Amino acid sequence: MKATRVPKRGAGSRPLVAPRTPDEWERGWQRTWKKLGFLPYELPADDSPAGQERDFLTRPRTAEGERERLARIQEEFERGFRALGRLGPAVTVFGSARFKPGHRYYELAREVGRELARAGFVTITGGGPGIMEAANRGAREAGGPSVGLNILLPHEQGANPYVDASVEFRYFFVRKVMLVKYSCAYIVMPGGLGTLDEMFEAATLIQCGKIGPFPLVLVGSRFWEGLRRYGRFMVKQGVFGADELGFGHVTDSPREAVDRVIRALPQAVRERLAPVPGSAGSEPKQRAR
Repeated sequence: MKATRVPKRGAGSRPLVAPRTPDEWERGWQRTWKKLGFLPYELPADDSPAGQERDFLTRPRTAEGERERLARIQEEFERGFRALGRLGPAVTVFGSARFKPGHRYYELAREVGRELARAGFVTITGGGPGIMEAANRGAREAGGPSVGLNILLPHEQGANPYVDASVEFRYFFVRKVMLVKYSCAYIVMPGGLGTLDEMFEAATLIQCGKIGPFPLVLVGSRFWEGLRRYGRFMVKQGVFGADELGFGHVTDSPREAVDRVIRALPQAVRERLAPVPGSAGSEPKQRAR
């Protein structure tokens, strides 16, 4: 669904995306459904993700089917509780799966993992590639423990080779609970929709007093500048107060990010940290399940 682009007036200005009319939106969605295989009067069943979704949406819900779904959800929660319940002080690192080794954000996340291990934290990530791999890798290189909470997707993602333990999830919302539940702080690297979803989940729970107050640190000042501006705009609109943004800090320094976390934690938590001196090798070990 391509939007019509119209130029701004004035030399050197960037184009704007013109608002779509209702008819343009309708045509765009019809093109999308057609591409995915949706037909006006027939919904063919197949094994593709789109076919499974069609089948799910057109099938009436039954009490037996819902009980089976609840059992699967409960089993995932129980498996997560068993795997993570004895971790000790841990920090979850959120970020994009798309950054490759050598990219500045990948290397920044790798250093975050190192700093977390040196400080004595367990590093938790979503277990996949990109920023997640980088943070797990950095923790491994510094000799510290790391865990991956992997989501099962049709085209991605396999667990990265730098986790000491991998827990797999089918349901995004169960995985997100686990990413938040067993951490005493959150470090957010540059990322896309999934990263924003995870960050705002943690931020909302902190704001509402459901968890914490726990440190929430954003790394990458240039990347997060637009969000900071929008946050200030939202404060002016009155949807929340400036003091409610106090749980977020932006930095470009992995060491400062981890220092912020340590300073914000209660003394009882700091005393449980087991800092890792020096550095360890970077070769991946066999994953534990």
